[in-house]
Amino acid sequence: MINKNTMLTQIWVYYKATRPKFLTASAAPVLTGSMLGYAVTGNFSAGLFILAMLGTMLLHSGANVANDYYDHKSGNDEANTNLSPFSGGRRYIQKGILSANATITESLLLLAAGAICGLIIILITKSIFIFILGLIGLAGGFFYTAPPLKLGYRTIGEPAIAFLFGILPVSGAYFLQTNRLDRIIVMPAVIISLLIFLIILINDFPDAKADAAVNKKTFAVRFGIHTNVIIYRTILIISYLTAIAGLIASSTLRISAVLYLLTLPLGIFAFKSANEKELSQDGYFKANQLTILLHSAGAAALSGGFLLTGFLGL
Repeated sequence: MINKNTMLTQIWVYYKATRPKFLTASAAPVLTGSMLGYAVTGNFSAGLFILAMLGTMLLHSGANVANDYYDHKSGNDEANTNLSPFSGGRRYIQKGILSANATITESLLLLAAGAICGLIIILITKSIFIFILGLIGLAGGFFYTAPPLKLGYRTIGEPAIAFLFGILPVSGAYFLQTNRLDRIIVMPAVIISLLIFLIILINDFPDAKADAAVNKKTFAVRFGIHTNVIIYRTILIISYLTAIAGLIASSTLRISAVLYLLTLPLGIFAFKSANEKELSQDGYFKANQLTILLHSAGAAALSGGFLLTGFLGL
């Protein structure tokens, strides 16, 4: 006889292994691109939106679990003593909660489920473009830490995530709603890409010592704190300049651009929190919290603005 409590506990463990709190990183670009499509056409396919959202979040979940497996295989997570909610992985393997085999099996099942959602979308849309985007998203998420590519180990992980969680899903979600690509996607796609880049960049710092120990050449390891603070602050400024450009360029972008600019006080807090003195201290993760909050607020501002634009028919 199956013990229901034990089964529910195990399901909960597998669910938590996906790091669900961070799945906003994949939900945000899909929501943004979909709402932009609604703003442009005035029409909205709820079915395609749900499939895109579910598929993208499943692929993200599978990538998160795969990262825990391959960071365990490399010794990266075992070497990390500067633990926080934003560093060191889920650590279920290290704690004996899940075996390494169970972890990689869960990852592959999640990736397969995400791929099935993608295949359903392709059957509906018959789009080669969506097929290509799906393949790139699937491969990019898995090979972020998996060999032979190990993108996150080669100083291209941060730009890769900016593409995989910014330009790619924003463009794909917009295409699903409009069946075309337009220059109008540039502003939201760039802003979402820059914000997720900042999350990955700032999350590199608590892991830097452990990453260096296993030759994981993140931006933090490769360039050091001083240079990365400059990179962080420059990109943050560029995100607001991009919104100003969008405000000028198109009436469709106007409300969303204004709403994003209203996050500037939060951006200033994030700017100040990303400083050399505190980032060099173990146990510091205020900058991580603010950056993640800015990403969520920025995506909500853009999506809400496009929703309002479409609803008002502007």
